[in-house]
Amino acid sequence: MANPNFDQLTAAQKANAEVMTTLLRTAFDGVERLTALNMAASREFFNNTIAGTQQLLSAKDANAVAKLNTELAQPNAAKWMDYSRSVYELVAEMQKEVTSVLEAQYSSFTKNANSAVEKAKSSAPVGGDVFAATMQSMLDASTKAFDNMTGMAKQLSDIAEANMAAAGKMAVPAKKAAPAKSATAAAAKKAAK
Repeated sequence: MANPNFDQLTAAQKANAEVMTTLLRTAFDGVERLTALNMAASREFFNNTIAGTQQLLSAKDANAVAKLNTELAQPNAAKWMDYSRSVYELVAEMQKEVTSVLEAQYSSFTKNANSAVEKAKSSAPVGGDVFAATMQSMLDASTKAFDNMTGMAKQLSDIAEANMAAAGKMAVPAKKAAPAKSATAAAAKKAAK
C-alpha cells in the first residue's frame, strides 16, 4: 500500500524539479543570446574603431580631424541606443518567461495548500479550526504579497519601457541627421526583412 504523504512529496519534488529545469533552460538561453549580442557588438565596435582610426590618420589638418570626430560620434550614439534596446528587450523577455513560470508554480502551490487547509478544517479536533484559520490567513497574506511583487515588477518593466522609448525618440534625430552606413546597420536591415 502506498503512503499518500510519500506520493504527494514525490509529486511535489518532481514538479519542483521541472520548474527548476525550465528556469535553468530560460537562463541558459538568455545567456547564449546575450553572449551572441555582445560578440556582434564587440566585433562591430572593433571594426568601426579600426575604420575610424584609419580615417583620422588620413586627415590633412585639425579641422578635418574635428569634422571626422563629429561624424564618427553620431552613428556610434545611435548604435549604442540600439544595443541598449536589444539588451533591454532580451532581459524583459526573460523576466516575462520567469514570471510566468513562477506564477504557475505559485498558483499550483496555493491550490494545494488551500486543499490541505480545507482537509485540516474538516478533520480537525476541537480547537483545530484555529490552526486552520491561521494557515488560511497566512496563505491569504502570502498571496497578497506575491500579487504586490508581481505588480511592482510590472510597473518597473513599464517604467523601463517608457525610458527606452523616450531615449529612442531622442536618438531618432541623430539617426536622421547622419544615417548609419555600417555593416551592422545593413545586417539589421537584412534581418528585419
